[in-house]
Amino acid sequence: MRIHNSSYRNLLQLIQDSPMRIPAEQFTSIKALGAPAIVLALAAQGTFRGFKDTKTPLYAIVAGNLLNVILDLILILFSGLGVGGAAIATVISEYLIAFILLWKLNEEVVLVTPNVDGAKVARYLKSGGLLMSRSLAILITMTISTSVVAREGPVAMAGHQICLEVWLALSLLTDALALAGQAILASSYSQKNYGQARRVIYRCLQIGLTAGVSLSFILFFGFGQLSWLFSTDSEVLKIARSGTLFVAASQPMNAIAFVLDGLYYGVSDFKYASYSMVTIGVVTSASFLLVVPEFGLPGVWTGLFLFMTMRVAAGIWRLGTKKGPWKLVYSETDQES
Repeated sequence: MRIHNSSYRNLLQLIQDSPMRIPAEQFTSIKALGAPAIVLALAAQGTFRGFKDTKTPLYAIVAGNLLNVILDLILILFSGLGVGGAAIATVISEYLIAFILLWKLNEEVVLVTPNVDGAKVARYLKSGGLLMSRSLAILITMTISTSVVAREGPVAMAGHQICLEVWLALSLLTDALALAGQAILASSYSQKNYGQARRVIYRCLQIGLTAGVSLSFILFFGFGQLSWLFSTDSEVLKIARSGTLFVAASQPMNAIAFVLDGLYYGVSDFKYASYSMVTIGVVTSASFLLVVPEFGLPGVWTGLFLFMTMRVAAGIWRLGTKKGPWKLVYSETDQES
């Protein structure tokens, strides 16, 4: 079922009549209980990355996700709680991750201190606010894309969700490059070793592109053989396989986009990272609402590819302008000279 622009006035009725509405509301309401744990875990992960300690977050996340899988089997299959069981399992695993990270972080720093530096707190809140607006732009854009797909019906939604999860999972593999690049670049930048900083930037981009192309080939030739792991419904799998080309083709662009994110953070270019993402999010969201509904799922996948492409274009342009914090990185004078 395709909803044209003239039919958006019936959106509320469509949502109310959708068989996915009640399960979605149930999952969202339960999942919201894990929000405090997610915020604490993300803050702790950032602190560990500042220490260049990537092992502790890895162990915590592996432990949390392992518990999530075990609880999914128990609550969904054996207890029959369905979507609600999946949400409960996710929330419990999120709190486990947060607990492990805070427990280990307490061994490194004083988590509660009576001495508060107002200036540092203000800088933190400013940077945090910029990154929150950036994250909100991504969240809104992805939510709008999902809402457009949901109007295509439950079968189309299921097939799209398989493609989206595979797309995100593979893209996040390259996020490891972004985290490593962020830590190394921040170290070189703070020490005014700008020659080393430039080498880090170029090498991260090269490795990211190589990883993205490699993932494209692996996914293109392997997704069809492994698609049965996600569903036994032939119609759902047909839709999922039709998105293979999009998922595979987008991997190089996704990899570069994630690497560029890490580079932004490495030199604290939060302002540009935020403003550019908000602009890109507005453009992409408009395309989802005005153009994509005419083309169904292919339009959604094209919109997501446009979203990542604009992120890469904005990042490359920023590096090319050599403005802001990048002015120092590309200066001719640094400690190496």
